[in-house]
Amino acid sequence: MNYQVHASAIIDEGAQIGDGSRVWHFVHVCAGARIGKGVSLGQNVFVGNNVLIGDNCKIQNNVSVYDNVTLENGVFCGPSMVFTNVYNPRSLIERKNEYRDTLVKKGATLGANCTIVCGVTIGEFAFVGAGAVINKDVPAYALMVGVPARQIGWMSEFGDQLDLPLAGEGSAPCIHTGARYVLRNNVLSKESVS
Repeated sequence: MNYQVHASAIIDEGAQIGDGSRVWHFVHVCAGARIGKGVSLGQNVFVGNNVLIGDNCKIQNNVSVYDNVTLENGVFCGPSMVFTNVYNPRSLIERKNEYRDTLVKKGATLGANCTIVCGVTIGEFAFVGAGAVINKDVPAYALMVGVPARQIGWMSEFGDQLDLPLAGEGSAPCIHTGARYVLRNNVLSKESVS
């Protein structure tokens, strides 16, 4: 075992956890979970069976990553944020065969207490503000806030808001890294350095 586990954590037999990961107090990782390298699972985190967590993700305290959620590398899940996996749950109706897939792409940030309604894709390096409710797909680099969430801007990979219009064309640098971002046809991309 090349990862750290607190004595109060429960790791079911069969769970896969990558090297250098840290599993803190009162975490429960189910048998079918696949967790990458360098992942931090904060206090009271639950990870379901049909869950894939990429390398270098940080899942803060009190987050449940339910079945059918995939987190690519470098995703940040803020304290007490929420994933769902059934769109219209009822206690008296069995709906485990209706789980909807949720995909959070590389480098995205999901702020504290936000809710991700199942069946959406959150683009690379998107930034979901604290308390927002995501009920539709989120573009790469989008800054989303509110209930329901709406886009109010664009974020760099570093985590700075870019000086760009919401739609149309434009370009702007990240003030910390100097990387240039280009908006074309309402899609933001990071310009490659030649």
